[in-house]
Amino acid sequence: MQRVFPAGLKPFQVLAAVLVIFLSAAFGAGAAITMMPRLAQKPQVPPAPLVQPAPPAGQPVQFNTDSPVVTIARQVGPAVVGVAAMTGRNFTGEGAIKQGSGVIIDGNNGYIVTNNHVIAGADRISVSMDGNRVFPATLVGADERSDLAVLRIQENNLPQARLGDSAAIQVGETAVAIGNPLGQEFARSVTVGVISALDREVTVTGPRGIDITLRTLQTDAPINPGNSGGALVNLRGEVIGINSVKITTGGVEGMGFAIPINDARPIIDEIITRGRVTHPFLGIYNLQDITAEMARWYNIPEGVYIGGIFKDGPAARAGLQVGDVIIAVDNNKAANYAAIQHLINQKAPGDKVTLTVVRQASKKQQQVILTLGEMPSP
Repeated sequence: MQRVFPAGLKPFQVLAAVLVIFLSAAFGAGAAITMMPRLAQKPQVPPAPLVQPAPPAGQPVQFNTDSPVVTIARQVGPAVVGVAAMTGRNFTGEGAIKQGSGVIIDGNNGYIVTNNHVIAGADRISVSMDGNRVFPATLVGADERSDLAVLRIQENNLPQARLGDSAAIQVGETAVAIGNPLGQEFARSVTVGVISALDREVTVTGPRGIDITLRTLQTDAPINPGNSGGALVNLRGEVIGINSVKITTGGVEGMGFAIPINDARPIIDEIITRGRVTHPFLGIYNLQDITAEMARWYNIPEGVYIGGIFKDGPAARAGLQVGDVIIAVDNNKAANYAAIQHLINQKAPGDKVTLTVVRQASKKQQQVILTLGEMPSP
């Protein structure tokens, strides 16, 4: 039989075309067989991301994709408690209650630090946790001069805050305040700001009417009544200060103050160990700061004028006299009493200190070595 080919095509061209068609069909079928099982499979849902639980209280914060403040609130918040101090009785026969905050510093033994002014004069003290659990608390000890107190509740396995290093913080770094502003209704409120300044000296009137000078950290994280005794926390979840004071003068906003944790540590330790705090004592009183202007006017040196000396006290035994002007402590300039107090508070009773004084009678400068005594109990 004679084959007939389309016009214009030669036999070898037709054979090539048939071969191309055959190979295309074979390749298409193979691809279909290969891809069909994949197309028939049910699409796989990507696994849900694992949620990392918050680390145990007292351990360094490990941040996840949440805001760092969320992690801090979740970890440190449970270690911040409400403190209620029943003081006296009002005209209805019921006790008046002062509200404040506290920080659990030892979860195994139930130790809590707060401010002295929160619990001063209290007949009964209670501590609230999680909004529902309330425990009676005993006062381990308090120190009016540092405005610190330590409470204890008979519970263990409590959440515990991790204490940081307040000497390492810098102006401008983030600070988180946690406490109970206005009482238990707003328990463990979290506010955020920055460290505004370091080594601020703030003078406040203590519960017994005595002026107290505190060396503090300044922050603009909102602090309100009831926040006293709460925690000031850095972004590592470490307590760097105990919130204590806020300036409430009209027109002033964002000026709160906290006791640096490095200053609080030795006081807390001494309260837990001894039940009280010992302060160094110079044995002088009726002190007057001599400013630069007063020094020029009266032709006396700038420093601190001694108006009175306790009989048989450290100053009297060292030979200091009324009218002497202290101008330096251990060769550190002392332009005012706050500077002297700061330098003396770094020492302990029994330590020796060298005072540089100017005696008014002779106008001569001399050095006096004094052995510090212990501040008498109020």
